[in-house]
Amino acid sequence: MARKKKAPEAEPPVAGTLIDNVDGLTPDGKGGIEHFTGFLITPDGHIGQVYHSGDKRPQRVDYKLDGQGRVVVPGMIDAHGHVMPTGFAKMTLDLSATRSLDEALSRIAAWTAAHPDAPWILGTGWNQMLWGLGRMPTAAELDAVTGGKPAWLTRVDGHAGWANSAALEAAGITAATPDPAGGEILRVTGGRKPAGVFIDAATALVGDKVPKPRPEDRDTALGEAQLAFLAQGVTAIADMGTSIEDWQAFRRAADLGHLRIRIVAYAAGIDNMRLIGGPGPTPWLYQDRLKMNGLKLFLDGALGSRGAWLKQPYADDAKTTGLPQMNRTQLGNLMSRAAIDNFQVAVHAIGDKANATVLDAIDELSETYKGDRRWRIEHAQIVDPADIARFGEHGVIASMQPQHEASDRLMAEARLGPDRLAGAYAWKSLAAAGATLAFGSDTPVEPALPFEGIAVAITRQGDDGQPFLGWQPQEILSREAAINAYTTGAAYAMFAEDKLGRIAKGYDADFLFVDADPMLATPEQIRKTKVLETWIGGQRAWAAQDENAKEEKPSEAP
Repeated sequence: MARKKKAPEAEPPVAGTLIDNVDGLTPDGKGGIEHFTGFLITPDGHIGQVYHSGDKRPQRVDYKLDGQGRVVVPGMIDAHGHVMPTGFAKMTLDLSATRSLDEALSRIAAWTAAHPDAPWILGTGWNQMLWGLGRMPTAAELDAVTGGKPAWLTRVDGHAGWANSAALEAAGITAATPDPAGGEILRVTGGRKPAGVFIDAATALVGDKVPKPRPEDRDTALGEAQLAFLAQGVTAIADMGTSIEDWQAFRRAADLGHLRIRIVAYAAGIDNMRLIGGPGPTPWLYQDRLKMNGLKLFLDGALGSRGAWLKQPYADDAKTTGLPQMNRTQLGNLMSRAAIDNFQVAVHAIGDKANATVLDAIDELSETYKGDRRWRIEHAQIVDPADIARFGEHGVIASMQPQHEASDRLMAEARLGPDRLAGAYAWKSLAAAGATLAFGSDTPVEPALPFEGIAVAITRQGDDGQPFLGWQPQEILSREAAINAYTTGAAYAMFAEDKLGRIAKGYDADFLFVDADPMLATPEQIRKTKVLETWIGGQRAWAAQDENAKEEKPSEAP
């Protein structure tokens, strides 16, 4: 009697979600790009396995989603942004799109009329360079459209503010008010009367008098910021300049399950560092949603308001070399205070003198503070070519923003002159010297648009395609390098290279469905990339209203 063949045992079910049939690409951890066609998400929100063409998939999973051949990339990481200011910018007057003083004044007048109960007129985003004004705006011009209500409007770079006469009166600013250290009160020509614009440290003279946001205002601002980030594929951000009030807003959102993006905080000064971190950096909290890493310091201001600290006088104003916010000894003391408790140090430095001064401090401190410090220089916009090699000596992280190059190149030419541009926004040279490139936006100074940043990085051109072959084209990056700077480089800069920045086994499942392959698309197509879905921790956190981007559900929906 023939024996019956034993039926093959069914493959045991695999817990998690299989996302299959995708055109996937991810940094490979070695500076290149790896392609894949599917991946498994574990129940705890990590990548369980990555599948390539021809690899066997599990036959039985909890959930399965057909990617329909769409492009999948890792979630983008913004290495330098300002979370709460991004949200508040969406709740107040936005002047970033104005292209003339008259247009700005018209918007201010309209906002004032539409908000009769607001105690102050608050806003951001103005840029006199885009207005072709050739000077800063004045309090008198603002008075004409604000109806006697105090107004305080922050310049696009956050390093200058524009006040009307009512705001000057509320702050007690008169002709006798001296310029504070590291700041300047612009004066009416030929006299001492304040003209209405305050630079760098002087902005606090008025800014400190503005009514403080309520906790509920902060909660709303965080919600607005998160929506903006998710829609552009930003899944994690380094928050540069976190206050204790900001940190508490992040914690409140996380306690309620409303913190969707990942935030790595860098405290605004020593006091906030001690209040937030206490004896040292925090661990990851709320399933890797929140962490406090270190300290953010300001050494100088911005080029646009001539606050960046230069080695030589400004080409368009020989009377100044900028506005250093502290001297070399003060900087070293603050960096040491953070490093002794293992806080990571990030220093804002835009001018070549500022960058050289931070590098000097790192040289000295590295003799005392050993180990993996990952000193960060934020912006590193203008570096003396003689100092570029120094970025590699201690593994300094160059935390830079490609969008700034596209927006600022003409202004940089005016401020520096043609003979001092060799180290301007020198991405490729810094990387070649051994610096880790970590790219971001400086939002709300520039909108958090990582794909636009990638397009700028690989062309050195603006959205108008100019200049023809790129500005200082020797600094153009490869596509691989640009993508890595927004993913693995940014992750490394925040001590998260083991969990963020790649679609790889063991990493947090942060990824995007997008409508263009950044390795194949034209720069213009990359710039216009649409994010279809944003996933964080294996869960869909945001989806565009696109009927062509629907889930296939062979079993159940994840």
